[in-house]
Amino acid sequence: MNTKPASRKPHSVSVVVTTFNWPEALAKTLRALAAQQTLPGEVIVADDGSGPATRDCIERIARDYPIPLHHCWQPDQGFRAALCRNRAIAAASGEYVILLDGDMVPHPAFVADHLAAARRNTFVQGMRVLTDADGRDRLLASDAYTLGFFDPGIRRRRHALRLPWLSRCIAAVSPSTSLKAIKTCNQAWWREDLVALNGFDERYEGWGREDVDLAVRAIRLGLRRRSLRFAGLASHLYHPERHDGETSANDALIFETKHGRRTRSLLGLDRHLETPGQASLADLASSAGGEHANAA
Repeated sequence: MNTKPASRKPHSVSVVVTTFNWPEALAKTLRALAAQQTLPGEVIVADDGSGPATRDCIERIARDYPIPLHHCWQPDQGFRAALCRNRAIAAASGEYVILLDGDMVPHPAFVADHLAAARRNTFVQGMRVLTDADGRDRLLASDAYTLGFFDPGIRRRRHALRLPWLSRCIAAVSPSTSLKAIKTCNQAWWREDLVALNGFDERYEGWGREDVDLAVRAIRLGLRRRSLRFAGLASHLYHPERHDGETSANDALIFETKHGRRTRSLLGLDRHLETPGQASLADLASSAGGEHANAA
């Protein structure tokens, strides 16, 4: 764990967007990131084996994207979010990394709110505004990037309220060791902390628990969780779940982590780094200044 002043803000930020075969949702997410009040330094799409439609979507959007837009693709060999995110984190140039799912549409102040909440020796857990099928369709069909508190088509309405003053008050007292509602769909980390933890454990394949594994090891390392409420808003685009949310093939792995002493993943980020803290970009397709190529 680093010991730099807690008050210093990140000098640069990368947003890692995880996706799999839903280019319509990804396009909405990418356009919302391009419309941020505070632009990130880059966006990296962590693609867990999508087909050509996703590649075409990214190439089309990249033509006039205001910041570097990278596409980090891996073959479809089942749900491998841990590997997918590690490869994107390794390629990230930002000092700070915001993790966002490709079915999450960020509010225009999303990046600014995350940067305001950043503190050394902590990671930030954001929330989700849940849409139903009607809310999803309305958001996808409109030019808006957020649904209001009184709009139809949303659940968890309290998460649709952006109240920065209240968010600051909650964050000031929120650093904790809680593992409640750990989700990488809206989460932020100092990149050097992710390197120290060796990122996600790539032994986790299939849905679930790789996010909790990372948080358990982070807290054991001495990091604390900050809850970002009433800021850093992002709307989850409804889709049928592909899992029951209760059980996972990875339950034995998370039991091992929770009852062990490790802080570093056994199979993790260091496999994708040329040297500690330096990303290998050899297999990363990137676009900058309107150019884009895809790596398969």
